[in-house]
Amino acid sequence: MSSRPPKARPERFLAALALTIICLISLGNVVVRYATDASFAFTEEFSVFLLVIVTFAGAAAAARENQHIRIELLEHHVPRAMLPLLYILQWAAGLAVLGGAAWYGTIFAMEEYQWESLSPGLGLPNWIYVSWLPLLSVAIMIRLTQNLIDRFKGHSHAVGASHDS
Repeated sequence: MSSRPPKARPERFLAALALTIICLISLGNVVVRYATDASFAFTEEFSVFLLVIVTFAGAAAAARENQHIRIELLEHHVPRAMLPLLYILQWAAGLAVLGGAAWYGTIFAMEEYQWESLSPGLGLPNWIYVSWLPLLSVAIMIRLTQNLIDRFKGHSHAVGASHDS
């Protein structure tokens, strides 16, 4: 166990907070349903939104710690001299996908704002939910870039990032 503080603290906190809220909402819904045979209508809408937050915030933290699922077979079988090129290709592919998600997510959020679309369950503005997609996509892109820099500095296996199993 390393004594270094964990990286990507904001994303870790956001993911933990969202997961805690999901648990509390779900527990409250189960208790109310058991006690009254009714349920909270808003729980599914919030839970789905918070699950997206958990997924993207967790992906940003994983990207920073070099813990992302990727095709690692290539890293183990290419010559050491080819690793920097492979790292750049992995980083570029990640940026391409996440850049597209950020771009189209921003357009979608702006359209939801302009159209004044409301969520079906609670009637809240949809842009509140949708705007997290581009924000967290950019966060993942930043963390991927930080990880690439670490890999070039020789810290390719960051805190707890052992892939030799």
